[in-house]
Amino acid sequence: MQPFRSQTAFPATLVEDGGMERGISGRAGGAGEVAFLRRVLIVAAVVVLALLLWQVRMALLIAFAGVVVAVLLLAAAQPAERYLGLSRSWSLLLVGVLLALGIGLAGMLVGNEVVAQFAQLWNRLPEAVAAFEDRFRIALPGVEEAVAGGAVDTSMLGTLAGHAATLGSLVIGAGTALVVAVVGGFFLAVDPGMYRRGILKLLPRSQHIVADEALVASGNALRLWLGAQFISMVLVGGLAWLGTWFLGLPSPLALGLFAGLMNFVPLIGAFAGAVPALFLALAEGGNAVLWTGLLFIAIQQLESNMILPLVEKHMVSMPPALLLFSVVGVGLLFGVPGIILAAPITVVAFVLVKKLYVRETLGQPTEVPGEQEDAEGK
Repeated sequence: MQPFRSQTAFPATLVEDGGMERGISGRAGGAGEVAFLRRVLIVAAVVVLALLLWQVRMALLIAFAGVVVAVLLLAAAQPAERYLGLSRSWSLLLVGVLLALGIGLAGMLVGNEVVAQFAQLWNRLPEAVAAFEDRFRIALPGVEEAVAGGAVDTSMLGTLAGHAATLGSLVIGAGTALVVAVVGGFFLAVDPGMYRRGILKLLPRSQHIVADEALVASGNALRLWLGAQFISMVLVGGLAWLGTWFLGLPSPLALGLFAGLMNFVPLIGAFAGAVPALFLALAEGGNAVLWTGLLFIAIQQLESNMILPLVEKHMVSMPPALLLFSVVGVGLLFGVPGIILAAPITVVAFVLVKKLYVRETLGQPTEVPGEQEDAEGK
């Protein structure tokens, strides 16, 4: 007698195959869920990192300012290393001592005159602004009449006190950031290779050679741009000083120094450097405004057509529109400090994009600024 078998019973092999398929599909589903969860965590980590970087963006900007200081110090220390045979540390120490002595000597010789001229410029600007408002029948934002019937308006004093407090806090913050950038620049300049290797460790090993070449090229390009910009600043400041002195404007040394410093910001700096001189010329009356405007137009044309071509072979050539948009964009992100450092940031970004993206990723041949200088140095 055969044992009773259910008509609905499945063969053992079919049951085993079905369980195996369910197990495989279950494991595949679990692996898919793990992969999806990993992607979600990666995206969340990137978002958190971006938010964290945004919160510390000013610290990153100060760190980049330290890089700029380090590039300047290394450029200044190269002659001591090459011709005197000094080590990197001793060369930087010599440069620091010479800079301190030079600043102290300049302060002794012309420091009092510069301070006095800047004080005179600061005292004359309100009068110049008032003359501008009277002549063109407009009211500049935030400017009120400082004198009413021979007495100083008390509301104006309160406004000035508030502006002075804000300006004082800005000056203190800017001074602190400058000190941190200079000290950090010295540390970076002592052993830049150590910090560069630290950056490379954050990247895959297969990308170390290309990334190292890109960092070296960007450093060379930044050094070349800073050298050319320094020459341009000195020439523009000197021409503005002599020109305003010849025109008889007050505080010509302060006006020249201001114009030279403003020239560090491409395109926009040339116009900003002329503003105090134009206001003072307007207060002087007569044809002073016309001659002052012609003076700064001539300086700008001389810089664009003669000074820059002479130093162009030692400069990173970038499209003017790119510089303009970068100054505006970085300024919107970081404010006034971003405007000051917009051009160096653009130089580094320009080199990295051409080296890592255009050439390495897209495979298109392109000339990368700073590479030729590195090859000649080797």
